[in-house]
Amino acid sequence: MEELARESISLLTSASASANPPLHVGPRLGSMGAIFIMLKSALGAGLLNFPWAFERAGGIRSAISVELISLVFLVSGLIILGYSSSISGQCTYQAVVKEVCGPSIGQLCEVCFVFNLFMISVAFLVILDDQLEKLSDSFYEVVTGLPKSEMPYHFYTDQRFALLLLCVFLILPLSVSKEISIQKYISVLGTLAATYLTVAIIIRYHSTPSALVHDTPLYSSGMSSWASMFSVIPTICFAFQCHEASIAIYSSMENQRLSHWVLISVVSMLCCLVIYSLTGVYGYLTFGNNVKADILMSYRANDVLMLIARLLFAISIITVFPIILLLGRSVLMDPLLSWRRRRRRRRSPEDEAGFENRGRYIVTVLWISVTLLIAVFVPDISKVIGVIGGISAFFIFIFPGLCLMFAMQSEPVSWKTRVVLTAWGAVTLICGTFIFGQSSTLAVMEMLGRI
Repeated sequence: MEELARESISLLTSASASANPPLHVGPRLGSMGAIFIMLKSALGAGLLNFPWAFERAGGIRSAISVELISLVFLVSGLIILGYSSSISGQCTYQAVVKEVCGPSIGQLCEVCFVFNLFMISVAFLVILDDQLEKLSDSFYEVVTGLPKSEMPYHFYTDQRFALLLLCVFLILPLSVSKEISIQKYISVLGTLAATYLTVAIIIRYHSTPSALVHDTPLYSSGMSSWASMFSVIPTICFAFQCHEASIAIYSSMENQRLSHWVLISVVSMLCCLVIYSLTGVYGYLTFGNNVKADILMSYRANDVLMLIARLLFAISIITVFPIILLLGRSVLMDPLLSWRRRRRRRRSPEDEAGFENRGRYIVTVLWISVTLLIAVFVPDISKVIGVIGGISAFFIFIFPGLCLMFAMQSEPVSWKTRVVLTAWGAVTLICGTFIFGQSSTLAVMEMLGRI
C-alpha cells in the first residue's frame, strides 16, 4: 500500500472513527477508475526489489512460477475481502475484519496495520538513502570530474546526513498537519515512477552491448532451488500489496456485484504481474547474479536514464511518506483520544484540541525518528522487505482466510458450498501462517547477523 488513492485514504483514516462508517459518500468509481486506483495502490517501491528476487529464486522460470501460483491467492484474497465487505456493510479493512471475525481479531488487525505501515516507512527511508548515495556520486562526478571514491570523507558529504536533513526540513513539516491535502496533486507520481522504471530497465537492457550483459540461467534445478523459491514470496507480498485499500475501493464502486469485483481484481493483478515481471526479467538479464537488492543501485551514478528514475522515486517517497504516517497515526491516536474522553468527561473544546495537537506532534516526531534510526543501520532494502512481506501475509492470506471461514458459519449457503469455501479459507490461513513465520524469522535473523 504505497501510493494510496485519495478515495481510499479518506476511508482508511476513518476506520476507527466509527463502528459503522458509511459505505461511501461522494462520486462513485467506474470500472477503469477502480482498476487505476488498484494499480496506484500496488505499484511502487516493491518494483526495485524484483530483479534481485528473480536472482534469489534461481532464475526466471522459477520466479515467474511462484508469481503465478501467488496470483491465485492474491486474487482470491481480494474477492474474499469484497464479499466480506458486502455482507458486513463495512467499508474499511479493519472494520470488516472486526465485524466478520470479532473484536479480538479486529484489534489484531489494527496492530498489524500499524506495524505494516511503520515498516513500509522504514523501507521508504532505506530506498531514499540508496538514491541519495547515487545522486551524491553523480553530483560529485559532474562537479569535479572525479569518482566519489577519491573525495575525502566529511560527515556533511555522507548521504545519511542528507537523509537526516530531508527528514527534519521536508518530511517532518509535511507530516505534522492533521490532513495532507498535497496528496491529491501527487497521488499518481508513484505509478509514474514505477512505470518509467520498467521502461527504462527494458531500454537499458537492449541498449547495452551484448558483451556487457551477464549470462543468466532461465532456471535452476535441485532441492536448493526449491528452497530459494520461497525467498520470492515476501517480495511478491510487498509488491502486490493493495488489499488494505481494496475494501475502500470496492465500497466506492458504482457496480458492486461480486462478479464485477472479480473482473476488477483479476485485471488489476494481471496488469501488476506484467509490469513486475518485465522489471524482474530485464533487470535480472542485465546484471545476472550481480544484481543488487535495489535495482537502481546496480546502474552507474552517471546513467541519465536511471538518474531520472532515482529522482522520481525520491520525490515520490518524500510525498507519500506523510500519507503512510497519517494512516498509522490515525489508528494510534484514536484509542488515546478515547481514553482521554473517558477520563475527562467535562472538557472544553480547546482542551481536547490542544491534547490532540500535542499527541499528533509527539507521535509524528517519534515515528520519523525511530524509522530513520532503523533505516540508517539496515544494510539493504531486502532485509526490510522480508519483514514487510511477512506482515503482508496477514492482509493477503490470514485475515481473508479467517473472514471466509467465519462468514461461512452464518451465511445461508448450501452445505457443499460451506464445506468447500471453509476448506479454502483454511488453506489460505495455513499458507499465510507459513509465509509469515518463514519470511519474518529469516528477515529478523539476517538483520541481527545470525546467518
